[in-house]
Amino acid sequence: MPDQHKRVLGMIHLQPLPGTPFHEPGSLDRIVATAVRSAKALENGGADGCLVQTVDRVYSVEDEADPARIAAMALVVAAVVAATGDGFRTGVQIMRNAVSASLAVAAVAGGAFVRVGALVGETRSQQGVVRADPLAFATYRKAIDATGVEVVADVDTMHYSWLGGGKSAGEVARAARTAGADAVAVSDPDEETALSKIESVRACAPGLPVLLAGHTDHRNAAKLLRAADGAFVGSCLESGGWGGEIDERRVAEYTAVVRGLS
Repeated sequence: MPDQHKRVLGMIHLQPLPGTPFHEPGSLDRIVATAVRSAKALENGGADGCLVQTVDRVYSVEDEADPARIAAMALVVAAVVAATGDGFRTGVQIMRNAVSASLAVAAVAGGAFVRVGALVGETRSQQGVVRADPLAFATYRKAIDATGVEVVADVDTMHYSWLGGGKSAGEVARAARTAGADAVAVSDPDEETALSKIESVRACAPGLPVLLAGHTDHRNAAKLLRAADGAFVGSCLESGGWGGEIDERRVAEYTAVVRGLS
């Protein structure tokens, strides 16, 4: 990822999409419109981009997604890309770990990056054990000519923890970079632990950009973003908390804090 300044990437959490059991029939137009408004609020508030992320409540642990779900995600991402400027970077993540579908959507709909919940190793989730397949991912990335779509890999976050322990965030980051990651994500609700994870990545994978994947807000952004290269920012920017529409004023206040560090 470019490193001119600290990256602020707002989370656009989607309501359940077609092809998933909790989708509300007839809601797709509203989902697209809400995502576009949130993306514009992020752009107008000074953010560098967004991550469009599915929130479908239940997921497969395999690298798979229903065709209707993929098509709907492509419509959302294409609409966000069309509504924002060239400098605004739109990312894609179809949860839990539908990495091939996420990559395809980004490549076709104009996304700049994907976030991968498990690029290497294995991790537990509420739906079961998620097993990465870095060879299959790298092969597919090459096959669809998507090497220009950047990959942000979770290495120690709320969504990923190396199954069985024994590996630091830095060691997992080093493995992720070998598998093709352009940046990695870490997080922890405890600020000092989050900082230690960043330090671990710096030591084991020098030069690899590190993004925070949650647990930042207006209060602690200055402290945490001094160490990290950027952050995925969610609930503190959303009206009514997690899952709400993005509030432009909250974005501007957050980015003002971060720009003071650049």
